Amino acid sequence: MFIGHYGLALGVKKAAPKISLVMLFLAVEFVDILWPLLLLLDIEQVKIVPGFTEVNPFDFVHYPYTHSLVMGVLWGVVVGFLYWLFKRDFKDAAIVGLAVLSHWFLDYIVHTADLPLTLFGSEKVGLGVWNSMPLTLLIEGVLFFGGVYLYAKSTRAVNSQGEWSLWVMVVFFVAANLFNLFGPPPGDSIPAMFVSFMVLQAIVLWLAYWVDKNRVAH
Repeated sequence: MFIGHYGLALGVKKAAPKISLVMLFLAVEFVDILWPLLLLLDIEQVKIVPGFTEVNPFDFVHYPYTHSLVMGVLWGVVVGFLYWLFKRDFKDAAIVGLAVLSHWFLDYIVHTADLPLTLFGSEKVGLGVWNSMPLTLLIEGVLFFGGVYLYAKSTRAVNSQGEWSLWVMVVFFVAANLFNLFGPPPGDSIPAMFVSFMVLQAIVLWLAYWVDKNRVAH
């Protein structure tokens, strides 16, 4: 799951207009932002196996600290609480926390049976939609473009940048997703993977800031 997570964040903006798009993007991708760092520290492990699924080559060997259901709940509580400390808004803090947790449930749809339920247990789950490219494209497309539609309908541009910045972001996401799906598999260098993930996240968060500062809820 890639653009589907961001689609959910865009859609949530309709229900929580006071939460910045940057914060919502950070929330839905929090564990994927943490994951490359834990790979770099060799706390979690992944193997690159071309053809492992029809969609991507990642064999997620060990990643309970970022992608187990138990830690999804815990990270949601932590991030939601930190948001509450700054904003003192319980409803929005709960939404942020649930956005963090949503990552596990969306991943559950697409991952093979590799998502841990607990930190130390052996039971792992996943519906395996990544074994079907058409189904993956359909599900992610519905989530992403549904979120874009809700965001576009619930906000309005305050200047010319607000008119076209949203569509620049949409084009970027579509291009990045197509590259992820059909481009060459990444190398097995964890430091290089870490850098590429961080650069991608930095671009995405900058786009979110740019779009959101030029649009307001209505």
